Amino acid sequence: MELTAEQLKQFDGSDSSKSIYVALKGRIFDVTAGKSFYGPGGAYCMFAGKDASRALAKMSKNEEDISPSLDGLSEKEMGVLNDWENKFQAKYPVVGRVV
Repeated sequence: MELTAEQLKQFDGSDSSKSIYVALKGRIFDVTAGKSFYGPGGAYCMFAGKDASRALAKMSKNEEDISPSLDGLSEKEMGVLNDWENKFQAKYPVVGRVV
């Protein structure tokens, strides 16, 4: 499945009949199983329906960091992002990519 960033926003947990998706490095993960974290009111709800690559690399929940952009990230931050990607791959199915 291929979704634009705009289409991805539909999967933010606000519609309980739809899955919750979070993208990392352009890959979309179905995080519905982690609804308590990514669903409305969850600790990471700000990432739902978005590519959260930059924010996860920077360990940030700030709106301005929730972006697919990897520009200017340090080697350490890229390592953190890769660790997050490995955690997501182990826990959640990949359902598509952002185009």
